[in-house]
Amino acid sequence: MKRKSTDNRKAEILSATFDLAFEVGPDHVTTGRIAKQLGLTQPAIYKHFPKKEDIWNAVADKVCSQIRQNAQIGKAVDIPPADRLRRMIMAHLHLITQYPALPEIMVTRDPTGRLTETRHLLLTAMFEFRDTLIACCEELRATGQMRPDLQPEDGATLLVGLIQSLVLRLILTRDTSHLVIEGERLLNLQLSLFECERHQP
Repeated sequence: MKRKSTDNRKAEILSATFDLAFEVGPDHVTTGRIAKQLGLTQPAIYKHFPKKEDIWNAVADKVCSQIRQNAQIGKAVDIPPADRLRRMIMAHLHLITQYPALPEIMVTRDPTGRLTETRHLLLTAMFEFRDTLIACCEELRATGQMRPDLQPEDGATLLVGLIQSLVLRLILTRDTSHLVIEGERLLNLQLSLFECERHQP
């Protein structure tokens, strides 16, 4: 049997880590469980990731890269700001659907401290994501497309809150099927409430 390349094996280990983090919780993911999931020995895991923290940092690198790609959508000058907001939020919901353990990795208790650096990296990327939401809201307000009594920071907070409400439902139900469909419906409603009132002549 042909041995898998280092990159392929690392990708498998990260995938198993994400799956287990959603299944049993990030704080219960062990190299032993990862090895069992993949039919490997623990030394085979350590060959690619010498420390457990190395696995979590690789998880953070993978997800942070995608969060930052989603934030770049909000900086596209050839797309109207409202469409950028919509695309950013939907892209993030698709990301959570792909990696449903992500919210719990960010907020779960971590008595061992092994997730500290991972959380820091994820939170930094999410703050950058939020800053881009604020910038889009500022543009909407400056061009008269957003109600003047809504501060851009508050607009971004409402959009992040929409994501968080869907995430809470995910954590409670363990069901990702609602994220994109329900998220799109609620997002369209939220953005419609951002718009300036139009008075009939």
